[in-house]
Amino acid sequence: MNADLLRSKQDVRLSEMLLKDPTVSAVNDFIARKEGQGPQGTRRRLLATSVRLSKAMAPGLHKMAEECIERLDVSIPVELYAYSSPQFNAACVKPEEGRLFIMFSSALLDGFAEDELRFVMGHELGHHVYGHHDIPIGYVLKGQKPASPDLALSLTSWSRYAEISADRAGAYCTQSLDAVARSLFKLASGVTSSVVQFHLADFLSQVDEMQLEDQAPGAGAPVQDWFMTHPFSPLRVKALQMFHNSSLMKDGGISETDLELGVEGLMALMEPSYLESKADAAIAMRHFLFAGTLLIANANGDISEQEIKVFEDFFGKYKYKESFNMERLAEDLPKRAAAVVEQNSIPKRMQLVRDLCTMARAEGHAKPAEVSKLKDIAELLEVPEFFVDQLLAEEVDIALS
Repeated sequence: MNADLLRSKQDVRLSEMLLKDPTVSAVNDFIARKEGQGPQGTRRRLLATSVRLSKAMAPGLHKMAEECIERLDVSIPVELYAYSSPQFNAACVKPEEGRLFIMFSSALLDGFAEDELRFVMGHELGHHVYGHHDIPIGYVLKGQKPASPDLALSLTSWSRYAEISADRAGAYCTQSLDAVARSLFKLASGVTSSVVQFHLADFLSQVDEMQLEDQAPGAGAPVQDWFMTHPFSPLRVKALQMFHNSSLMKDGGISETDLELGVEGLMALMEPSYLESKADAAIAMRHFLFAGTLLIANANGDISEQEIKVFEDFFGKYKYKESFNMERLAEDLPKRAAAVVEQNSIPKRMQLVRDLCTMARAEGHAKPAEVSKLKDIAELLEVPEFFVDQLLAEEVDIALS
C-alpha cells in the first residue's frame, strides 16, 4: 500500500494551507538560504553528542529499520543514533547531505520490546515520509519575529494531526494494535517492570471510560494530558483504535471517510471552536478570552505595539482602543470566569487557558508578570496552575513524545 494513503486528510489540508502562509514561507526561504551556504553541522553534532548505531552494534534495530523503510518506501539512507536520557523519546532529524537521522533515547531502547520499537521506528520515518519537516514549527514559534496567535493555533493544530499521521505509519509498520497500545502505555505510565502486566482490553476500557462524548476526561489519566501536543493522550489511542478498525488495515473495516470524521470528532476537543459558536457557553468563553488577553498583555503596566498587533490579529474586527478600561476589566474578570465555569467542562476551560498561553507566548516567550496573571486566571477557571507551566514549557519540535 502507498504510505500516502495512510496520511490524515487534515494533516494534508493544514500542511497545504501553512506552506502558503507568508510567515512560514519567509522562514523556509531563510532556512533554504542557510542550507545553500553548506551543511549546518547536524551530523557532526550527532556524532559529538550521541552514539551512531552501526549494523554490528544493533543488528535487530537495523533490520527493523530496513523493513519499515521498505514498507513506507523511504528512498534516503538512514542513520540511527542513541543518546543518554532517562526519558522515553525519539526524534526524526531533518535530512542533511543526503542522509536521514533517527535518534532514540537510551531509556526507550532499554525499556521497549522489539515490536514496540518497530512502532516508534515507523512513527519517526512517517514524519519524513509526510514532509513534516517542510513546516518549521520550531523556527516559526520560537523565532525573533513572533507568529500571530491565529498562525500559532493553526501550527499546533497541524502538529497534532501530524502526530496522527506518524502514528498511522508506525501502526502500519507494526501491524499489531497490542504492540502499539503497549508503546503508548509505556509512554503514559513510564512503567516497564514485570510487576505490572499490560492488558490491552483493560487499557482500552480505561480510555472508553473517559466519556469522550461528554467532553469530560475520566480518572484514568490526568486531565492536563488532553491538551499537550506530543505526549501520550487518550485521544491518540482512540484515533489509533479507529485506524486499526478501518479499511486501511483490514478488509471490511470502516471507510476512510468515516475514519477521518471520527478522528476529527476526537480532535475537535482540542480545537478553539468556541471562537465561532453562538452557544451561550462559547460566548462566555469568548468574553473571558477578550478580557484575559488584554489583561495579560497589560500585565507589565503597558501594552506594546506588538501586543496590540497580536490582539487585533487574533480578534479581527475588534480593534484595540486606548479607551479600554483595564481596571474595570480586572474587576469584572471573576464574574466572567464564574460564567465560564458554570457553563463549561474542565477540558473546555483548559482549552481557554491553553489559548491564553498561546497569546502570552506570541512575543516569543511569556514574561514573569504574564505568567503570574495566567496562573491567577487558571485559578479563577478552577484549572491547576501547573497546567500553565506545562504549556509554557512545552516543546514544539516534532518527536514521538
